[in-house]
Amino acid sequence: MDPIKVDFSKKDGGRKKDIVIPPEKAALKIILSLLCSAVFAVIAFYVMLPAINFKAYDFYLYLGLVAVSYVVFNGLFANIMGKPEYVPFVKKRAIVPGIIIAALVAVVAVGYLVSCEFFRAESYSKIIDVRTDSNFSEEIQEQDAESFSAIPKLDESAAAQLATRALGVLEEKGYVSQFTVYPEYTQINYKETPVRVAPLQYANIIKWFTNTKNGFPGYVIIDMANESTEFVELENNIRYSPAEHFNKLLKRHLRFNYPTFLFADATFEIDDEGNPYWICARLDKTIGLFGGTDVIGAVVVKADSPDGESEYYTIDQIRNEEKLQWIDRIYDSDLIVQQYNYYGKYQNGFWNSVLGQRDVITTTANYNYIAKDDDVWMYTGVTSVTSDQSITGFVLANQRTKEAVYYRVTGGTEYSAQLAAEGRVKDLGYKATFPLLLNIGGEPTYFLSLKDDSNIVQQYALINVAQYNNNKMGATGTDLSKCLASYVAALAQSGIKVDIDPNDIVDLSKGEQPDKELLTAKGKITDIRTAVIGGESCYYIKLDSNPAYFSISASKDESVVILNIGDEVTVSYSGEGAIIAADSVKTA
Repeated sequence: MDPIKVDFSKKDGGRKKDIVIPPEKAALKIILSLLCSAVFAVIAFYVMLPAINFKAYDFYLYLGLVAVSYVVFNGLFANIMGKPEYVPFVKKRAIVPGIIIAALVAVVAVGYLVSCEFFRAESYSKIIDVRTDSNFSEEIQEQDAESFSAIPKLDESAAAQLATRALGVLEEKGYVSQFTVYPEYTQINYKETPVRVAPLQYANIIKWFTNTKNGFPGYVIIDMANESTEFVELENNIRYSPAEHFNKLLKRHLRFNYPTFLFADATFEIDDEGNPYWICARLDKTIGLFGGTDVIGAVVVKADSPDGESEYYTIDQIRNEEKLQWIDRIYDSDLIVQQYNYYGKYQNGFWNSVLGQRDVITTTANYNYIAKDDDVWMYTGVTSVTSDQSITGFVLANQRTKEAVYYRVTGGTEYSAQLAAEGRVKDLGYKATFPLLLNIGGEPTYFLSLKDDSNIVQQYALINVAQYNNNKMGATGTDLSKCLASYVAALAQSGIKVDIDPNDIVDLSKGEQPDKELLTAKGKITDIRTAVIGGESCYYIKLDSNPAYFSISASKDESVVILNIGDEVTVSYSGEGAIIAADSVKTA
């Protein structure tokens, strides 16, 4: 009689089943794993700062990491490295986290597909409205002597170099080598002047330890027209910033107060009174789950508020409310370029963008800014995808409202203009800045600064957009008036009359000042303050008859060095504001 055979392998369809052996105090270890995962979730949120929003890729990554952490803690508490017999127990505990991770991956995959350009090309082409019934010579203000004198002459790299000069004033206040300029130079219109503003950062981690309690004492203004810098000291220091750490980090401050918002990078701006703010655009995905990034509002953080006071405004409020008109930068330049390229690529459908490419256009490699209607407008050339040497026109986009206008202008790209300008001074080896777009006599014209190896502007160039490769339709000069005079003469030879006298041009970067009607203020000096700006001693004088401070350098009027509080003086000046540049200060 055969013996009875018993199979203890517990085969199921030919596959051995894992024998689940729970470790000692298994329930306690599961609870500990859950608690540790909760702690991990808090720490990971503090570090990663994901938006609690299903339209954010980071949120799915965050949830996936928390699910994985539970499995890892289970394995650690079960000691599966020392006791592999507990592996089946940990695997069983990993089923639910595995399902969660699989669900997250599925949502991301489906979300990507429903947002894909292949399926939603028409929606992408309509994400920005572009007006095309435009006329460059009529809509872009023609340059006159005053506006030509105030042309921004610095690019961002030159502005960055100048900005460090303004920090000399900090040494007098006991901040020797404590701060440097934060590498973000936002171009805005400030009192109808193109300037870049930059906050500060700590010189190193040691300087952060010694200064973070008080924060940053001010910010830097770089005047793009007269190539000057100024450090603005604040009554209340800046406490929240991208250059801070821990709870004072601006991104973390925003996330704790607005946990569901998707944010673009914050930009630093000042209002008409010089008060500093962080402008934090709120984003939304308008196509499917992850596509069609657009701005739907902004959080405005008062930079010098001790508790980081902030307020949220919708995009309609920013566009229409008078009190918010000082804001210049809501739509990031790269976002506008991305949206316009969607418009230019998919107007005739996805397959046309790949195969026939009929009427497919794209922006050129870079962009710059012009002032128009007291707003900052980004502009960039537009070219056919089959050509990179010539443009079909320009697109201008308002960075506060996203109003976009296409101007049909044929000619050379900005890069071609840079090469043409550099070719005129080839023997000197100067490098051209990315050009500005001007209207001179109805002619679209590139304006460029020419810099030496030290990043200092030495000459200027004007290149006709349409005839960029015609050596006669361009000019260079060591100052603005000479450069313009040569260009006006070139236009005249082509039968184009320009109603602007180059002799009326003043070069603000060389200390020249336009003729202005001077005002006077008489009174007794109640306060005198001094600062060294750009190597010059500047005096700030307050009178009992005027709430403003009048600023004047010793090099302009050396008599100011002997003035005292209580002296009766008469100040000649033009302009308005909290600090007004004085033309002269005379004792009674």
